[in-house]
Amino acid sequence: MTDHESARAHHEDHAHGHGDEHAGHDHSHGHGHDHGASSTSSRKLAVVSAINLLGFVAELAGGLLFGSVALISDAFHMLFDALAYVMAFAAAYIAESYGDEGRWSYGLHRLEPFAAFLNGVLLLPMVGFILWESYHRFLEPVAIGTGPTLLIATGGLAVNVGSIYVLHGGEMSLNERGAFYHLLGDAGGSVAVIVSTVVIELTGFHLVDPLTAGLIAVVVTWSAVNVLRGSSAIFLHRTPFDRTAVRDVLEGLEGVTAVDDLHAWQVCSQITVATVHLETDAETMADAEAVTRRVHAELEAHDVDHATVELCPSYAARDVHLNAHCH
Repeated sequence: MTDHESARAHHEDHAHGHGDEHAGHDHSHGHGHDHGASSTSSRKLAVVSAINLLGFVAELAGGLLFGSVALISDAFHMLFDALAYVMAFAAAYIAESYGDEGRWSYGLHRLEPFAAFLNGVLLLPMVGFILWESYHRFLEPVAIGTGPTLLIATGGLAVNVGSIYVLHGGEMSLNERGAFYHLLGDAGGSVAVIVSTVVIELTGFHLVDPLTAGLIAVVVTWSAVNVLRGSSAIFLHRTPFDRTAVRDVLEGLEGVTAVDDLHAWQVCSQITVATVHLETDAETMADAEAVTRRVHAELEAHDVDHATVELCPSYAARDVHLNAHCH
């Protein structure tokens, strides 16, 4: 083995060992991968699911009893959302309870973006349903029992506000954000029913109902796009930070002469992973350890929970490494 090869092997062996140690440290004390936070998320989603299923039953019964198509529409709107919450809760619960990291590298946390994607997809037929009902209401305004409808719609709004209160506060997971957007759409639906009912009672202008529903459809579409974009970004491994900026920062660290390779992606909204291959002018093991610590600290500052840092001397040939990574 040449002197250069020996130096490269020494640095890489040390860097891999030290990087693994730091990755374990980041896993335990990182920003997002917190089992307590995950359990709290599951409990929140379970409570919201139960509340909205009860709200669906109440609104559907009221709509059928008092002949309010608007209330029935809002009830099914709430049912769609309740099913989405159940899926989100199931994904979070399975990830926490059955995600054996001995078999799955990062547990089953990948279920979170999957459930969020389905959540977003479920919003789209909801938009179609709202627009379809609005179209028929526009052509043939429906007379309703305004008093009972107003009372039940207000109860539905209270359900939505209560659910929003349960989810609100602190940093929300991707599934919680998806549920939150659903709840905003639900609340908008309840407000629309309340406003249209009051306007119909006071003015007899029945077209306000389909017009308001059309506005709700726009809000729900915006929500669906946000959820789908967020979950798709995770599936497609979009880098969760400005990679060029982070590369520049790393290259400016003491002991780092070049950044050959930097990749980062998210397992779920709460777990970010990164790998980086660096050139260093460190000449001793202590210097290499110091460089590795600085790199890990900088990555942690960018919300990276698991990092693998590979060091090699600045003068080492990089052809094998670069070819192996298809560069």
